[in-house]
Amino acid sequence: MNTSRWRMKLFTGNANPLLAKEIGDYLGMSLAKATVAHFSDGEVSVEIGESVRGVDTFVVQPTCTPGNENLMELLIMIDAFRRASAGRINAVIPYFGYGRQDRKNRARDPITAKLVSNLIVEAGAHRVVTVDLHAAQIQGFFDIPVDHLPGVATLADHINRKDLSDNPVVVSPDVGGVTRARNLAAKLGAPLAIIDKRRPAHNVSEIMNVIGEVEGKSVILIDDIIDTAGTVCNAADVMMDKGAKEVLVCCTHPVFSGPAMDRLAKAPIEEIIVTNTIPLRERLPNLTVLSIAPLIGEAVLRIHEDLSVSKIFED
Repeated sequence: MNTSRWRMKLFTGNANPLLAKEIGDYLGMSLAKATVAHFSDGEVSVEIGESVRGVDTFVVQPTCTPGNENLMELLIMIDAFRRASAGRINAVIPYFGYGRQDRKNRARDPITAKLVSNLIVEAGAHRVVTVDLHAAQIQGFFDIPVDHLPGVATLADHINRKDLSDNPVVVSPDVGGVTRARNLAAKLGAPLAIIDKRRPAHNVSEIMNVIGEVEGKSVILIDDIIDTAGTVCNAADVMMDKGAKEVLVCCTHPVFSGPAMDRLAKAPIEEIIVTNTIPLRERLPNLTVLSIAPLIGEAVLRIHEDLSVSKIFED
């Protein structure tokens, strides 16, 4: 074992401590001591409970809901590590909030993903590790290295263990997700179909056309995020109308806001497959949660030992 590993410490904020513990278990190490609380007026209070001087420091903190609070926890923890002379500060952000605001769609729109990237760098992070950014170009918003881990392999491993004897087909719910769907289709040895849709307003989608054959097949809908679930539920209805035998839905980030759980419960979906980048407060009988901890843990170990992260996916 590389002895440099003993100079690594793993911390967590309040966003997803269970995932952080799973990553620690994968690495064979306990979470380092830190207290993240609040002052009486609601401001975030951070106390690092052990020395990080010269240490390769990793902090696990997805910026999921409540996004602003979790983001502030991350920034303040990074600042605390920097002022405590940490050797290297690695921000492990399994879910990167504000990632959907990555460009100007209308005049005077902010590019909030760039703003958040600037804040993380300015706070003192040396590297970012994240999973399935909503837009790959967000990597370029950072002026520090970004290890962007695809969650498709984790989803594909689970689906490959299922008995989908009815000719599976992978379907992208929009044109923007074709690359992700194509990657999953390649891992499953399945054909690809695409839904051409138009979105008239935020969190509102309208299904237009299906490009590809889905009749009589096991349809696997894949997206990076399920937020209000309008897109995937509408897509599932269309797939069944087109003669699909069954519909499975998978995503990396189960945001599940607003009416999502109610919509998913009523939709004609055989199984909903997600990862634990975001902690879930509610569960459905047909919901399967896969752990992303082994993927992140292996990336963390390789970063610490200055090995190739991309080699994970080649293997």
